[in-house]
Amino acid sequence: MPEGRGPAIRIVLLDDHALFRESVARLLGSEPGFEVVATCGSVQEALTTLRQGPVDIVLLDFDLGQSDGMQFMRSAGEQGYQGKVLVVTAGVGNEEAADLIRSGVSGIFTKSNSATLLAEGIRDVMAGKVWFDQVLLQEAMGGARARPENQAGRFTERERLVLSCVFEGLANKEIAEKISVSESSVKATLQQLFSKTGVRTRSQLVRIALEQYKNEIQ
Repeated sequence: MPEGRGPAIRIVLLDDHALFRESVARLLGSEPGFEVVATCGSVQEALTTLRQGPVDIVLLDFDLGQSDGMQFMRSAGEQGYQGKVLVVTAGVGNEEAADLIRSGVSGIFTKSNSATLLAEGIRDVMAGKVWFDQVLLQEAMGGARARPENQAGRFTERERLVLSCVFEGLANKEIAEKISVSESSVKATLQQLFSKTGVRTRSQLVRIALEQYKNEIQ
């Protein structure tokens, strides 16, 4: 690891296709600042790995043959795993995507994208951002925009703008540039959103917005 850099991001791959996980492990292993600590072919194998030492992020396939990504999310949560999860999948339905977001994943990455983009996604997720394909996200939310009376006025116009940018995976500086405000103003608005929704991270904000406030997202 180059001098002056922080500890490597510790990665676990969970995918039932050996060729895919081995090739991704080689590619990510060559990236600076990454350490692939295990490649797992089953939920149980991954859970065992999580008990053996610290893991920063799990790259999770949704379709795992006899099980699926939701089974891993439930079991990992029960086991006390508090790291990040980035779903890396060939495809996932709208209902499954919504369930994954509610379960707390930090992003859904499609296997049709490049390994370079995957590395970028991992770094973004570890930096606290979310990584969702916007078409998939909108479809998972049902595309609804009508606002029920009991949710009217829940968020201010500024809060709705910032929330929409969070859904796009933008960092604070990028949000500030997009909506023409200062970065400190974006941080303050995010804190207001966290306070109103009772969450502490972007991925939690996406989850709660999907569950309760999707009609307020522009």
